Amino acid sequence: MNTSQKDEKLFESIRLLDSYLQNNDEKIIDVLRPDVSFGHSNGWIQNFEDFKKDFLSKKVIYKEIQQTELSEIKRYKKTASIRRKIKVSGTYKNQDFEMKLALLEIWIKKNAAWKLWSRQSVEIKP
Repeated sequence: MNTSQKDEKLFESIRLLDSYLQNNDEKIIDVLRPDVSFGHSNGWIQNFEDFKKDFLSKKVIYKEIQQTELSEIKRYKKTASIRRKIKVSGTYKNQDFEMKLALLEIWIKKNAAWKLWSRQSVEIKP
């Protein structure tokens, strides 16, 4: 995929999101908008407060998050739509899991910083 220099800041935010998730780092809230919406592959939808509470309680602990594909970038003014695939493993309620997910993420740029506004993940079955 042909990406430009101006996409670098956006990719940095995406890498930070994955890294913060993988490391259960509280700094994750720095890359989220207060009106963020997370749609999980199990149909579960979280707003900012739900996400923060569950994240801090370590309801889900991620061991590894690896981007395997970046298939689409669309931009409109200060909004970017990203489609990508990740391989993720971790623990949920003491059960280990490993899955491949297709993500649609909507990022909004404000004051030169990209923040996640919306994310939907769908499990890719083998």
